[in-house]
Amino acid sequence: MEEHDWRRLMADFKEHLRAEKSLADLTVRNYLTDLQPLYEYMQLKKVSELKSLDRYALRGYLAWLTEIGYVRPSVARKLSTLRTFLRWLVRRGIIEGDPMPRRGPLKTEKRLPRFLSQEQAERLLEAPDTSEPLGIRDWALMELTYAGGLRVSEVSGLNVTDLNLPTKEVRVTGKGSKQRVVVMGETAKRALTLYLRDVRPGLSNENSGVTLFLNRFGGRLSQRSIQLKVKRYSAKAGLSTGVHPHTLRHSFATHMLDGGADLRIVQELLGHSSPATTQIYTHVTGSQARKVYLAAHPRAGKDVRERRKEAAPDP
Repeated sequence: MEEHDWRRLMADFKEHLRAEKSLADLTVRNYLTDLQPLYEYMQLKKVSELKSLDRYALRGYLAWLTEIGYVRPSVARKLSTLRTFLRWLVRRGIIEGDPMPRRGPLKTEKRLPRFLSQEQAERLLEAPDTSEPLGIRDWALMELTYAGGLRVSEVSGLNVTDLNLPTKEVRVTGKGSKQRVVVMGETAKRALTLYLRDVRPGLSNENSGVTLFLNRFGGRLSQRSIQLKVKRYSAKAGLSTGVHPHTLRHSFATHMLDGGADLRIVQELLGHSSPATTQIYTHVTGSQARKVYLAAHPRAGKDVRERRKEAAPDP
């Protein structure tokens, strides 16, 4: 396949992902990135057209991904993207049938989400210099991310009209343009009130519209900028530089469950369509569950007979 034909095909697939599946720009970009190795493999094996990709060729492609160094989770993600792409090709009539090998999904090792302790989260949230206007903005941004368990795309996409400060609620547009309402605490409300009153008016210009978090030029603060800010503040707080906005989302879920929140409530607040997605956080709250058990169960502590001996009067 010629490169210009591949580029045109990717442009059509990109439009499908945006218009029909309503995926966020970052997700669309990840889909296209995941398909690039397929084109490289086709060039390597001199596969001139997509119709030639039978199940044997695709098995060879998946094996090749491992050979060139992709780890199992990356291969599994590319496999998922490939399935979506092939189904689209079938619907478009570009290929006659789905050539994907009839096997179960590629199993991946379950990776527990990385999260901050409550003390670490406090250090990160206190890192911005609130004597500076942009420090107030960054404080409000991170407080809201942690308070609502928001994705970076959700934070970047927020508008002023999505806030209801009196009720401490935020209307969030998540994956697939699905909307949900999340709540915030008093600290996040205070930070947002300060930002909206004292900082945003100075950043806003005729092109800002109702965008909530503005950059220094009055435009929408990008996802990449938010990621870099969280990384910078984590280093300032003495934390690992591997901290990113999603770490705050993981921390929100973990701390909510540690505090006794119902799994279904956390699922709704996170915007997960399935409780199975949220259940991964139950694996990281085992220590808290043990403490609750030991404190609450009548026979969890010292042996009952030992307690009776201690309570018995001296002979």
